[in-house]
Amino acid sequence: MTRTLVLVASLLPAVPAAGAEYALDPTHTSVTFEAAHFGTSTSRGRFERLSGSVQFDRAARTGRVEITIATASVSTGVAALDGRLRDADFLDTDAHPTASFVGERMLFDDGRPYPKLVEVQGELTLHGTTQPLTLRATSFNCYLNPLLLREVCGGDFEATLQRSRWGMDKAMQVAPDTIRLLVQVEAIRQ
Repeated sequence: MTRTLVLVASLLPAVPAAGAEYALDPTHTSVTFEAAHFGTSTSRGRFERLSGSVQFDRAARTGRVEITIATASVSTGVAALDGRLRDADFLDTDAHPTASFVGERMLFDDGRPYPKLVEVQGELTLHGTTQPLTLRATSFNCYLNPLLLREVCGGDFEATLQRSRWGMDKAMQVAPDTIRLLVQVEAIRQ
């Protein structure tokens, strides 16, 4: 079996590859958020439906990330809270059925043999408002997936945002302005 994997790997392009198109793997991609609840515990939620793509060229240190989120797919595990987050004061899912992040600037360190992705700078469109947002990489890697026989790149990213900048300034006494955003991404080379 090991000899077979080595033979298959030798027939495939080296990882990491030059500029290529990648599709988000929905089974290994998620967008979650955290907010303090009355200053006591942390409330957490996630969006169940998202899609997107990545163009990535590690050698040139360039890329583009596009993620589209179905806002009505918000899920905290508490049905009443999910309904409240969907209303006009927060996500306003009837008027704004999607949110999106478009990142067009990737910053890398000078690591060897390959530079490591450090952050993706872009814009988040949420609640009908577009504002700059930087996702900081806490981990990032590319590898040859032995089942798909294709390159997969991904990592964990995080950002802190003030929801009021996107017009969501209600109920500040319940959940503060500061929201922690966590993005887990894996994308498969096409």
